[in-house]
Amino acid sequence: MASTVNNTGFFSRRPWIIWGVGIIVAVILLASFMSRDDSVTVRAAKAERGTIRSLISTNGKIEPVQNFEAHSPIGTTIKKVLAKEGDHVKKGQLLLQLNDAEARSQAARALSQVRGAQANTSAIESGGNREEVLNIESQVMKARADRDAAQRNLEALRRLQQKGAASPGEVKDAENQLTRADADLKFLQQKQKDRYSPPEIARVGAQRVEAQAAYAAAQDVLSRLNVRAPFDGVVYSLPVRQGAYVGPGDLVLQMADLSHVLVRAYVDEPDVGRLSPGQKIEITWDAVPGRVWEGKVDVVPASVKLRGTRNVGETTTVVDNHDFKLLPNINVGVTIVAAEHRNVITVPREAIRQDSNTFVFEIANGRLVRRDVQVSISNLTQVEITAGLTDNALLALGSTNSKPLKNGADVKLVR
Repeated sequence: MASTVNNTGFFSRRPWIIWGVGIIVAVILLASFMSRDDSVTVRAAKAERGTIRSLISTNGKIEPVQNFEAHSPIGTTIKKVLAKEGDHVKKGQLLLQLNDAEARSQAARALSQVRGAQANTSAIESGGNREEVLNIESQVMKARADRDAAQRNLEALRRLQQKGAASPGEVKDAENQLTRADADLKFLQQKQKDRYSPPEIARVGAQRVEAQAAYAAAQDVLSRLNVRAPFDGVVYSLPVRQGAYVGPGDLVLQMADLSHVLVRAYVDEPDVGRLSPGQKIEITWDAVPGRVWEGKVDVVPASVKLRGTRNVGETTTVVDNHDFKLLPNINVGVTIVAAEHRNVITVPREAIRQDSNTFVFEIANGRLVRRDVQVSISNLTQVEITAGLTDNALLALGSTNSKPLKNGADVKLVR
């Protein structure tokens, strides 16, 4: 109780302290009230004229336009390697030799079969071999002589019969003898003409075709055992060494004309519909920083296929590679210019807003003014405005004090 009395007495003896505290509180409250501000602080940017490009960014792979692969036609060994990877070679230049001993032996056997088949065909066409032909000719000549003799004998007996010197039985026997002789002659003549039956002729013909095919195959093998450059180009893969064994079908050499290369680009499914022939393509490769190769879209994908985890459409372009920097099978960056508009009004993507219409907030006289706009192409950072906005209009991008942007609101710019 004593303390309370003392305190009360203290403030009663010093009233100015209470008045001072009250004045301070009042000043603080007034300052707080006076400092209240409903304006929105915003970041802003101007609508500017310039060039805008709508891009499709993806990846791709380099392939030769004109490519040649040599494969071993048989199991054999590498006899000579006459080129190395990276060599620029001329058309017709010998690049690689494979051991051809067995292939030459096979070709010789095939040639022998061809000649045998040709001899059989010749025999068919001439009615047999020389001995058979001479023998049948001799038989035909004898049969013709027998027929002629029987004819003369019959004629003589008929004259004698008219004089009564020959009986009808003798004439009849002569007629039968002539008939037999004539039949023998005709048989031999038919045999001479059609000695071989159709099945025999067909069999010999088939043997000839088979022999010729075997010989052609053997010659093809021989020709492929000496690998020559089919055109001017660069050897870019040579996975064999002298003396090594290679099996049938093994790859022994790859070369290509790399003065122009094909770029196969893999475009994600949502962007396939934006492609059209003639669009500009820009190619980059991490191994050559700052270098850009240019081409144009050759074809629009006709289908979408699964590549890894992506659904992609494939489009291609051919680019100039006169300095041979781009190599087969490398992975490259691909940028396709889907659209490019010059001297148009562009604004940052942040400035674009959407409800039932597309609009922006223009800053005019310290306030936000809603402007409905029409847009065209866009990219990751910019949007083209085709109507509803003038050059150099100042636009609100976003609030920095969490207050919403609304039409008519007072704003302060963040510098």
